[in-house]
Amino acid sequence: MITVAGEQRLDVWLARERSITRHAARTLLDARLVRVNGRVAKPGQRIHPADVVEVDDAGPAEPVPIRAVEGGAPPTLDGLIVYEDGALAVIDKPAGMVVHPAPGHPAGTLADALRARGTTWSLLGGAERPGIVHRLDRDTSGLLVVAKTEAAHRSLAGQLRDRTLGRTYWAAVQGGFREDSGTVDAPVGRDPRNRKRMAVLDGGRGAVTDFRVAERIGDVTVLTLSLRTGRTHQIRVHLAYIRRPVVGDSVYGRADSGPGRLALHASQLRFSHPSDGVERTFTSHPPPELAEWIDALRAARS
Repeated sequence: MITVAGEQRLDVWLARERSITRHAARTLLDARLVRVNGRVAKPGQRIHPADVVEVDDAGPAEPVPIRAVEGGAPPTLDGLIVYEDGALAVIDKPAGMVVHPAPGHPAGTLADALRARGTTWSLLGGAERPGIVHRLDRDTSGLLVVAKTEAAHRSLAGQLRDRTLGRTYWAAVQGGFREDSGTVDAPVGRDPRNRKRMAVLDGGRGAVTDFRVAERIGDVTVLTLSLRTGRTHQIRVHLAYIRRPVVGDSVYGRADSGPGRLALHASQLRFSHPSDGVERTFTSHPPPELAEWIDALRAARS
C-alpha cells in the first residue's frame, strides 16, 4: 500500500514505482489486481496526491499444483494441439475433459494439462485458468483457443465479446426438421427449479443460435450450428427448447441412446490472429466414436 505524491497516469506510476515495464503495469491493471482508494483501478486512470494504491500481485503462496484424477496419470496435451505459435495454441479437447477446476471436478482438467506442459500461458484469467479465453462443456469435444501472452488474451477476449470470434458446432439431435435451416432466439438463464441447469426464461440473457440441417438419418438429424451469443449450455438448452435435444444429453434430453456420449462437437473456430490481424480458420471432424455411430445409423437405413 503506497500513498501517491503527485498527479500522474497510474500505469506510468506503477512502472516507475515497481521498476517494471509499462506493459507489465498494464497487465496488472487488466487483471484487476490494482486498487485505488479501495476500488479496482481502470486502465488509463489518473491518480492524485493522497490517493492510496494497492497492488495484489503476490499470487498464490505456492505454484498452483498439477492435479491428476485420483488413481490416474497427470493430464497431458499430447495429441491435442492442432496449431501453436508464440501467441496462442488451438486445442482439440476430448469429451470428458473439464476445461478448468469447478465444483465436483477439481483435477485432471485442461488447465492442469496446460500447466504440466511447462509453457508460459497468459494469467489474465487467474492462475487456475492459464491461457483460457473460452470454454467447452465437459462432455463436448472440439476446438478452443488458449492464449500465451496477455496481449493475445485481450485480443481474443475482445473478439469473443464483440462476437467476431466464430464458433461452429456439429450436433446429432433426436427428431426431424421440416425446414433446412433456422434460428432459435430465446433468452437463457439459470433454471430456478434446478440451479445446476440452464433454461429458456423470460428474464434470461439474450441468446441466439443458428442451425442448418446437414443430414437426415431416420429419427436422427445432423446439424451444423453457429453461436451469435455464448451462454452456458446454449446449444443444448435451445435444442431441448424446440424439442430436438442433443443425442446422449442426460441433462436436457435422454442419455439412453446414441454413441455413449453427448453428440456435440466444436467443429470450427475462426478468429483474427492477435499478432497480424489475419483471419485464421481451424476445423475438426467429429471424433471416431461419433463418426462410427453415424456410419452405423446410415448402414442400418440402407
